[in-house]
Amino acid sequence: MPKIKWLDLPPQLREHLFDRAKERKITMEDLFALEEWRKHSPNVPDGPWYKDFGSFKLCGDGQYPKTFLLKGQPAHGQEVE
Repeated sequence: MPKIKWLDLPPQLREHLFDRAKERKITMEDLFALEEWRKHSPNVPDGPWYKDFGSFKLCGDGQYPKTFLLKGQPAHGQEVE
């Protein structure tokens, strides 16, 4: 299982993540929760996955985070802990 790649993301992907976080009003508290989870270098599946933080979801595909979803939005792929 790959680890999430956070550094050196492709510029378009990085901008997309920033835009979605802003658009979906991801709070600083939410981002701190994401950072705490990220510090543990979680394994993620090779294909689509998501992590539910309660107030938002982080969705990805393999090693790359792809987008943020709001609490009620459906996510696709395997849920990771």
